[in-house]
Amino acid sequence: MDTLFRLVSLQSSDQQSYNSSRTSSSSRSSSKQNYSNSTTNNNSYYYYSNSTNNQYYFQEECNTNPHYYYMDEDFSSSSSSKQHFHAYSQSNTNTNPSSSTTPILTPTQTPPPSSSSTAHGHSLFDPSDFSYPPDLNLDYFSSPTSSSSSSSSKWAPQLLIECARAVATRDSQRVQQLMWMLNELSSPYGETDQKLASYFLQGLFARLTSSGPRTLHTLMSASDHNTSFESTRRTALKFQELSPWSSFGHVAANGAILDSFLEVGVSGSSSSEPQKFHILDLSNTFCTQWPTLLEALATRSSDDTPHLSITTVVPSSGSSLGPQRVMREIGQRMEKFARLMGVPFKFNVVHHNGDLSELDLDRLDLSEGGTVTAIAVNFISTLHGVSSVGRRREGFLNKIRRLEPRIVTVIEEEADLIEEGGDEEEGFMKVFKEGLRFFSAYIDSLEESFPRTSNERLALEREVGRAVVDLVACPKEGSRERREAALSWTRKMRASGFSSVGLSEDVADDMRSLLRRYREGWSMREAGDESDQVGFFLSWKEQPVVWASAWRP
Repeated sequence: MDTLFRLVSLQSSDQQSYNSSRTSSSSRSSSKQNYSNSTTNNNSYYYYSNSTNNQYYFQEECNTNPHYYYMDEDFSSSSSSKQHFHAYSQSNTNTNPSSSTTPILTPTQTPPPSSSSTAHGHSLFDPSDFSYPPDLNLDYFSSPTSSSSSSSSKWAPQLLIECARAVATRDSQRVQQLMWMLNELSSPYGETDQKLASYFLQGLFARLTSSGPRTLHTLMSASDHNTSFESTRRTALKFQELSPWSSFGHVAANGAILDSFLEVGVSGSSSSEPQKFHILDLSNTFCTQWPTLLEALATRSSDDTPHLSITTVVPSSGSSLGPQRVMREIGQRMEKFARLMGVPFKFNVVHHNGDLSELDLDRLDLSEGGTVTAIAVNFISTLHGVSSVGRRREGFLNKIRRLEPRIVTVIEEEADLIEEGGDEEEGFMKVFKEGLRFFSAYIDSLEESFPRTSNERLALEREVGRAVVDLVACPKEGSRERREAALSWTRKMRASGFSSVGLSEDVADDMRSLLRRYREGWSMREAGDESDQVGFFLSWKEQPVVWASAWRP
């Protein structure tokens, strides 16, 4: 699994025999038996190896950096978790935000005057404005820091939805009341509800103060400043080790791409020229899915090994150097790994500044002067990054179809975050509630999969904070977080001239085998025909979170 980031010695041919099953239909059945045995011994499977020689181990790191911006601290500084209002205003010197004890409020208590002040020196809240909303059930979330409460009740969604409604209706007194309560109860280092309250409160406050784009830029700059190859490596590997959230899509996409390439190989087997395949990688996975595909191609005979080119498009801002540093290192390691595998390989990186729909596909020369046998397009959690305004997504899919790809893989997170209708308040509340549901499931899965003191988990949760600010406080025209549900993507793909390609039973078996490696709570199901959906869903506690599908023109 970590072959992208740490090159390993080649295993003997018998240890890798499960990959050779992809060379022909006749060897598929015999390798299936070997696959069953290797699953028992090494937890290996066709497209996603986890052999004993590739195991890696981490010690939890808690590095101290006093210069981290809020939301970019590690656990060594967790005792100084900041309150949101302090992050946007000048704090009184007597305020002690580092206190580890969260006050437990009761309906008879009155919130104390805020010691925070605005940039102009005025109190952020007038103490006389504070009183508890009479329609809120405080018993429901009166003790969010207790372990028993955290498992039996969910107080954050009710408070956050009430606060969002107050922001949408511009009810300033209710906003003050609810934001004070959320500020006291939230923490980016607490339980799931405390984290949700922390991230969504930041987004609501940015929306209230019309500072969404500025806040997002600050958070992105802080993230870019701390981005390195090693930090990206640790986070990506730990995420794949403990959660199938990303690797589920890798297995599905690799299986569909390899099957389509093998079909081309069978039909063009009479040609003496080596086959050339080109993958346009439009994903945010830092190429972690490709080593297993290279391994599968390497098991074919040397005369039959195709040439593979991968062009990966990385979204970046003009001043962002972090992704460039990471991709430069990844490219070098990918090329070295391909040489060790004996696969003729070419790797290209395109840093694109702007909306993905503005990408000039003709300049990429994916056909390489007409010498490429087949093109595959890989979308993993990137289609929703195309602006949802003005039918840009449909236009971009039409541009992809004109490439005449052999296969298009679409892996998207399952959430409906598109505002519909002309009512601004209703549209905002719909997106807010759905975003709250989706990110709640995501954080909950991290909470139950990662150790509590994990910097890798904290890095993934920081991404949630940035995503929530983008979703809640930034104009939808430039938002990269407007996900759509599987049914909506299915209709868009078909309207753009694509037809669905069913994933083979072997690929589905690999996906099921993958989930058996992880803790209970994960499951998968095939989309039902009655809902006009295709593909497979990954679910966390019966809640669909990731959708995998394959298409062709």
